[in-house]
Amino acid sequence: MGFEPNEVFLFVRKEIFIIKAAFCSTRVNFQQMSGATHLRSLQALDLAIQEGSLQGAARRLGITAAAVGQRIRFLEEYLETDLLVRGRSGLQPTPALGAALDDLRAGFAALDKATDKLDFQRAAEIHVVADPDWADLWLLPRLELFHREHPNISFNLNGEGDVPMRLGTTDCIIDRDTEGHAADGEPLYTERFLPVCSLENQARLEGAFNQPSGVPSPKYLPVGALDDRARLWRHSAAAGLEGFPLLHIQSRPSQPHTPSWREWAETFGYDRAEPERGVRYAHMRDALEGVRSNAGLLICGLSLVLDDVEAGRMSLPFPVCDHVLATSPYRIRIRDAAMARPQVRRFRNWLISESETTKSRLERLAAPRSA
Repeated sequence: MGFEPNEVFLFVRKEIFIIKAAFCSTRVNFQQMSGATHLRSLQALDLAIQEGSLQGAARRLGITAAAVGQRIRFLEEYLETDLLVRGRSGLQPTPALGAALDDLRAGFAALDKATDKLDFQRAAEIHVVADPDWADLWLLPRLELFHREHPNISFNLNGEGDVPMRLGTTDCIIDRDTEGHAADGEPLYTERFLPVCSLENQARLEGAFNQPSGVPSPKYLPVGALDDRARLWRHSAAAGLEGFPLLHIQSRPSQPHTPSWREWAETFGYDRAEPERGVRYAHMRDALEGVRSNAGLLICGLSLVLDDVEAGRMSLPFPVCDHVLATSPYRIRIRDAAMARPQVRRFRNWLISESETTKSRLERLAAPRSA
């Protein structure tokens, strides 16, 4: 037997009372507060309704959609009733939840207000939600340098870090999604997407362009034609993708647009049969490990591999000018209450400076080479 609507209402009111009590007592620290019954499940439920999808809620929380669904299912199993139903405009509350929805939102509004008032108690904590691939490959390596200069500032990035994830409003959001929560934030830099490969695959590409007849062909031979007069294999540049395995990043509904192999090849006139085929990875870091192990070519944001390219650990097999520009720059949006803290302002200024450096490096790498 499940909970009746009025019982769900009473349950939510009780849990919200626990939330308020935890936040309104200045003697309760984060570790004690995080033990409030079902608090994270209620937060996931509230955000799923606000966003209309598990993916949207996951983006707000900096976790996966599967984790959001798990939190909500935990609550539904406890109550023995469904709380969400999918409608034309996305996820909607069931009648059982409808009676408690206003109280749920009022409780989290009070939670955010209390969080703002208590900011002085965690002035040295900065809670960030960012595009996962960008956070993993661009921000985290640089954050180590920032932490050396400011050892007293602690971070929680996408739910993990020096301090536990804080329930309530995030200090800053960073992404390049035109529909995302940083859409009205300060621009950082605009990404450029193009193929990357290992040094070994780069050598295979270059070595296959002129192959004497009678010599065994390389394992990955670009499409071309045999010149009868010179008896040399002449590479057809437009067909340079043929014969090389392509790696892909699995698309996610809440993920900002990243060009596909088909889109890139058609934009710059490269031929490739079935460009959508190949190995797919859930995360860019794993895909780049595939590139390093010679598994194939990958379309990647240039800013994420700048260090590897400039250090000669990774190669750009096609002209840098053959890149697709992101439709929107990475942006950072900081909530007003957080911006009042000097530690957050210091982080913001540092991030702007690092982004300017990245922008200059991208422009320098993409600049036409003089003859």
